[in-house]
This record gives sequence, structure tokens and C-alpha cells, in this order.
Amino acid sequence: MTDIALRRAVGAAPRPRHRLVRHSLLLAGRSLTKTRRNPGVLLDALFMPIIFLLLFVYLFGGAVSGSTHAYLQYVFPGVLVMTMLLAGMLATGLSINTDIKKGVFDRFRSLPIGRSAPLIGIVLGDMLRYVVAAAALFATGYVMGFRVQTGAASAVAAAGLATALGFSLGWLNVLVGVLIREEAMVQSVAFLGIFPLAFGTTMVVPAETLPGWLRAWVEVNPVSQAVDAARGLLLGGPVAHPATMTLLWSAGFLVVFGPLAVYAYRRRS
Repeated sequence: MTDIALRRAVGAAPRPRHRLVRHSLLLAGRSLTKTRRNPGVLLDALFMPIIFLLLFVYLFGGAVSGSTHAYLQYVFPGVLVMTMLLAGMLATGLSINTDIKKGVFDRFRSLPIGRSAPLIGIVLGDMLRYVVAAAALFATGYVMGFRVQTGAASAVAAAGLATALGFSLGWLNVLVGVLIREEAMVQSVAFLGIFPLAFGTTMVVPAETLPGWLRAWVEVNPVSQAVDAARGLLLGGPVAHPATMTLLWSAGFLVVFGPLAVYAYRRRS
């Protein structure tokens, strides 16, 4: 969307309380337009879950479960959660950092739009990455032999729960993308931050097999709750407590990192 088109779109802005939502959706459309014109930016969201699933199942399946099929059933919910965490975090902060360095956000400042609308718009536009990653993972899992033991609604709920956690944690990477000036550093910090969360869970092996210090981290890691909830939704088992805890953690991350990212962006701009 060009600056002129965006000016026309915001020129007849509605009442102030609706402006931020409207402008954020307009800028989310801009993000989707960029993706449509350059679909290659979705390649990591498409291939990342496939590579992770193949790697874990055929590298660890025989050693951990004695059967790649049995291990596929165990590891798939964890890979789903990890995929949703990585789908947004590795791209959103970098995209924001690039727009800031190229002066795109400076042009947004000249428009009569909410100051946080550019950030919210990019994050909402990146929701497409979650859809692509989830679809690729479920398709690959089905081909490999994974079967949902509950139902389609539960599978959608598992993906939605994992996406909610990934979306809320994605605001941490938005904050990083605003604060750090170098693109390479944004990616490095994102990897360093996400790996203890993603791998310090019961995703790969049961908690009972871990040493005491690592098990203590697994038990307090919020991503572990999401993995347990996804496992219950996809395979059957307890869902209420881990799902509730996942939603509470997601809300907490969003409440903390969202305003911090907006504040840092306003200070920088």
C-alpha cells in the first residue's frame, strides 16, 4: 500500500476510539500485500516445521520410544507448540527492525494514525505465518502416520492455543526488534531467548527421565503447560489445567511485552 493510498484510507477516520483498530488492520493489509508480492518470505514458516518433525522423529524416535511411529505420536504436539513459537518470533522482530532502518516507520509518523498501529499491523499481518506453519506441520504429520485421537475441533483448539502463546511471546521479539539496531543481533537474541523455552519442556522426552535441575525448569516453564495442553487436545488426557495456565501465561506476556514494545517504539521514533 502506497503512502498516498494509506493517507486516503485514514483521511476519513472514524471516532478516536476506533481509529487504532482501523489503522492497525489497514497496516496488517499492507503486510499481507508485501507477502503476496514476495511469497518467498513464507518459506521458513513452510519448511521449518517439516524439518523439525522429520529430524526429531527419525533421529530420536528409535532411541527414545523404540519405534518412530510411537515417538511421532508423542513428539508431534510438542513440535506444534515449538513451531508456533518460532513462526512469529523469528520474523516479526526482524521485519520491524528492517522497516525502521529503511525509514518506513518515519513515513508512518507523518500520517494521522495511532503511534502503535505500525507495530500492531505487522504483528497481525504475520498471523499468516502461523496458519502456513500449522498447515504444513499437520500435513507432514499425516503423511508420516500421525493421527489425531480426539477430533478436528480439538486439533484446531490445540493449534489455536499454541498460536496464542506464540503471538504473545512474539511481542518480546517486537521489543527486541525495536531496541536493537543490527538485524543479525535481532535474530541471535531471538534464538537465544526461544531455545530454553522451546526445548526445556517435555516435548522431546518425559520429565521423569531428566536430571533434577532440568526437571525443575521444565516444571516451571510456561511452554511445558502448552505442550501438555496440546498433547491432551490431540491425543486425549488432561486439558483444563494446562490450557488455563497457557492462556494465563499468554495474557501475562501480552500485557507485559506489548506495552513495553509500544513504549520503546515511541521513544525511538
